[in-house]
Amino acid sequence: MDVKKAPGVGASSPLNGIGRQDFDPKRKRKVLEISQALSASPVDVAVLRRMAIGEGGLLTDEIRCKVWPKLLNVQTDRLPEKPGEALRENNKDYHQVLLDVRRSLRRFPPGMPDEQREGLQEELINIILQVLHNNPQLHYYQGYHDIVVTFLLVLGEQLATALVEKLSTHHLRDFMDPTMDNTKHILNYLMPIIERVNPEVHDFMQRAEVGTIFALSWLITWFGHVLSDFRHVVRLYDFFLACHPLMPIYFAAVIVLHREEEVLECECDMASVHHLLSQIPQDLPYELLISRAGDLFVQFPPSELAREATQQHSQQTAASTFKDFELVSAQQRPDAVLRRRRREQARAAATAVVKSNAVAVQPRAKRFVRLAVMGLTVALGAAALAVVNTALEWAPKIDLQLFP
Repeated sequence: MDVKKAPGVGASSPLNGIGRQDFDPKRKRKVLEISQALSASPVDVAVLRRMAIGEGGLLTDEIRCKVWPKLLNVQTDRLPEKPGEALRENNKDYHQVLLDVRRSLRRFPPGMPDEQREGLQEELINIILQVLHNNPQLHYYQGYHDIVVTFLLVLGEQLATALVEKLSTHHLRDFMDPTMDNTKHILNYLMPIIERVNPEVHDFMQRAEVGTIFALSWLITWFGHVLSDFRHVVRLYDFFLACHPLMPIYFAAVIVLHREEEVLECECDMASVHHLLSQIPQDLPYELLISRAGDLFVQFPPSELAREATQQHSQQTAASTFKDFELVSAQQRPDAVLRRRRREQARAAATAVVKSNAVAVQPRAKRFVRLAVMGLTVALGAAALAVVNTALEWAPKIDLQLFP
């Protein structure tokens, strides 16, 4: 059954023009930069990352259809075929997926005709089962459908299937293990981030013994389950797709930090604090929080927090393998060799300058170095994850290793 997108879902202005909207100059310029990056040969993925992270994200669902595949290195000319009925037969996950999808009414646009919604729900089931069938090492978890439905509403069934499969084997990999050990490990990064920024809030939460379970649904659904406005959900997905897999836990931390006054005024007991934090406000200043999450990632990268994250076997997590994923993605470009040569020349000059100034940099000073190096995009509103491909190659030379 072919299902057309609902009005307002995926209905956006053309990428190659301004369309019906009266764009302000900044928005016009961003649309143009995205268009130029997509038209470049090869596609300029670094610019697309910066656009996805920067203020406003990717602006429209039509642009997302073009950019999200590039961020995940998915080839759109080889999309999977629609699955047959046999996919559901004797599938161990089918009944649980069916139950979860039937409960997902609130994830579809208000006012969508029942027939259209039911058709999308069938497609949602197909995507989930197809990904699990193709990747038997992955295990379904409740909340996974909240992520998949976002991709379905933006991209349509076939393109969503391809992107969700790539995402499931990379960014979401830790959530799809047989146990929750790696998910717990990721949650263990939350309190060290809060402690470094606001020890008072950290100590209050410790006394209340609230733990981190309040953030579980945020993390494993990329906030799709807890945010009611679809615009905010896709804005966060722009950000997370362009970033390190641990960025959602940094965003969770800045939400808690943003609510400092509410937390400290709460009764200092587990039930009260858990109830407060689990009720996520819908009117958050998303651009400000995205910017702050990016800044905190630069100041306190996962490598500095790893010792305080208690779960072992961290080498098996998606966070620890993201560096390899990024490097492989960088090498997909046909002119990678020529670009690498140009970077080597620039790197040699930069290293000479750094060596002349690098005198016994202490740990706190190192954070300022990171901020200085990544300051251009921090000033634009987020950490410079847009230049990750370059930073990964030269960072160790000036002690700027960002990832574990």
